[in-house]
Amino acid sequence: MNTVLIDRATVLTMDAQTGAEPVTRSIRIRDGQITEVGTELTPQPGETVLAGQDRLVVPGYVNAHTHSWEALFRARLDNLPLEHWMLLSYPVLGLAPLSPDLIRLRSALVAIESLRNGVTTLVDDVLEIPGQTEEQLAAVFETYRDAGIRANVSGHVMDRSFVSHFPFLADALAPELRAELDEVEVTNGAAYYAYAQDSAQRYRDYAGGRLRFMLGPSAPQRCSPELLVSLDELARRENLEFHIHVLETRTQAVTGEEFYGKTMVEYLHSLGVLSDHVTIAHGIWLTESDVDVLADTSTSVSHNPISNLKLGSGIAPWRRLRTAGVNLGLGTDGMSSSDTARMSEVVKSAALLHKVTGPDYRQWPTAAEVLTAATLGGARSARLGDTVGSIEVGKRADLVFYDMTSLAFTPRNKPELHLVYSENGSSIDTVMVDGRIVLQDNRLLTIDERAVLDELQARGPELRRWQDHLEHLNRALLPVFDAQYREVMGRTVAVDRFSGRGECWLN
Repeated sequence: MNTVLIDRATVLTMDAQTGAEPVTRSIRIRDGQITEVGTELTPQPGETVLAGQDRLVVPGYVNAHTHSWEALFRARLDNLPLEHWMLLSYPVLGLAPLSPDLIRLRSALVAIESLRNGVTTLVDDVLEIPGQTEEQLAAVFETYRDAGIRANVSGHVMDRSFVSHFPFLADALAPELRAELDEVEVTNGAAYYAYAQDSAQRYRDYAGGRLRFMLGPSAPQRCSPELLVSLDELARRENLEFHIHVLETRTQAVTGEEFYGKTMVEYLHSLGVLSDHVTIAHGIWLTESDVDVLADTSTSVSHNPISNLKLGSGIAPWRRLRTAGVNLGLGTDGMSSSDTARMSEVVKSAALLHKVTGPDYRQWPTAAEVLTAATLGGARSARLGDTVGSIEVGKRADLVFYDMTSLAFTPRNKPELHLVYSENGSSIDTVMVDGRIVLQDNRLLTIDERAVLDELQARGPELRRWQDHLEHLNRALLPVFDAQYREVMGRTVAVDRFSGRGECWLN
């Protein structure tokens, strides 16, 4: 039996008793599970003892929404709204399926940056175009298995044609472009359901249960109601996370009214597709009644402040969601829409962003609230609330050790405030996932980081030529998307009714 004792560290348990209040605790771990947490635990014969002096020990961050696809598109695009940006980062024209070896490199890059920044769990909504094969999915699972990270991994799916995702696009398209788009392959809903069912079984106990398949219907407007309902049934039966993008942009708010005569949340609710299995990514353009529906159905929201800012999407109603009792997680989104897999940046952004949305400072996010969202909230949204997210007996030991003699903690004041506002990953001393040390002394123990970076650097010119070609093909659609964007911007009355106060909902 492998037993470890973390001896008298400063701890943020993130549990119901002490939350983000720093306390001195010792933690005993047997075979990856936390078995004791106390003030006076005595080392036992044969036990590995990790000294807790000058160490802050916290649950690892849960990145509640990311897309590993975008790791190859970091730092390529700027100053584009979401719909324009997606044309170039998820090209609809000219894209052939990626090889498993490139998917392994891409996934390894995300795992490396995540572990180095104290992220022990990923919710990776993997989108492959035109569709995901079993071999492509296996490449992600195998890479995360070897890296030692915990993850929910999806087969992101859309079964409606590209043109039908948008309310004002079809009539604006030139006939030749429309014909080219109509030829783009679309996933068959029934075939995807069978694929998802098989994948859920194949990866049920993968890597000792550390990795699981999740369901990734892209968004209400990109999926048929039949697919949404069938995947909801599968999620409930197999206890899987159902991960979907909802109301990220002003365009999507208008789309709900144009397509369904109601908000996207109301539409999903009418299908019976909201529950504690569901995480909606973003949730920016919510009405007050939408928020109540999310709370009543125990639906989670992944808040992604950095990507929402970069893409000009808006500001999610943090305080309204919190007050209503909606479970909140935090996510980086992809490494092209936020250009990072580092959750420390997301934590700080979430803590700061909502301070400018209203003058009542008593309503601003607290450090404890933000850290809860980054740990236990994200774990709950990922259907892992009983497994990780807090330091409690019975949970798996996904822990991060910060060196409090480092620059970010000097002079030492309130550890939780240092963690939210000062720490950027440079103070991380040790990262443990499932009781196994995966990073120590600034070195990853599970993956050859240098080899991954060297190979990606060597393939850089090839990748850039590929991306330049795709970008050239898909830029032909940008004028049509500009026209759609102007149409949406002209519908401010309808949008203001959805969002509460125009550009963003001031909390």
